[in-house]
Amino acid sequence: MSEPEPELETMDKRVQRSKQTVLAATYKLLSEGGIGGVSVDGVSRLSGVSKTTIYRHWPSRTALLLDACSKLGTGPTIPDTGSLKGDVTMLAKHLAHELQSARWPAVLPSIIDAAERDPDLAQLHAGLHAGLMAPFLEVAERARKRGELAPGQKASEIVAAIVAPFFYRRWFSREPIDEEFVKSAVRDIVGRSKYK
Repeated sequence: MSEPEPELETMDKRVQRSKQTVLAATYKLLSEGGIGGVSVDGVSRLSGVSKTTIYRHWPSRTALLLDACSKLGTGPTIPDTGSLKGDVTMLAKHLAHELQSARWPAVLPSIIDAAERDPDLAQLHAGLHAGLMAPFLEVAERARKRGELAPGQKASEIVAAIVAPFFYRRWFSREPIDEEFVKSAVRDIVGRSKYK
């Protein structure tokens, strides 16, 4: 197998750098003003990459937004402590940290809003939601198999009970999402869900 030509390799690296610069600029604009704050003109100005080049890689603003938003956040490693309380505690601590320090919480409300009108963004939102909930669903299902959940309890209901207080504090009440809150929330969730 022949080695890539040096000129092609250099051009490919330049294209990758250019794309990363554009995505970084898009993400910055998303973080500052939500989806409504992103335009191809604005991305071009901020990144220093021409609109022609941007459109060469992303045929529309929506395509650019989809690509930038698909990189939002990374899920936690799914814990396996052997108990619902241990698993939920680890996931809740990770969620609390993300909600206070990651950039995606600032962008998510505008994705939810735009998803009401744009089918592509609705699909993106569904994917982001599924990715965020997957670790919680997995630990709830494992707890069911261990007999830790009451009969008839749905994993999705347990997950909703886990994440709802965190989201409420982040976007509505603006109360602290500190360690004391995490412990209290986990205690309440595990207490309600345990098989009696």
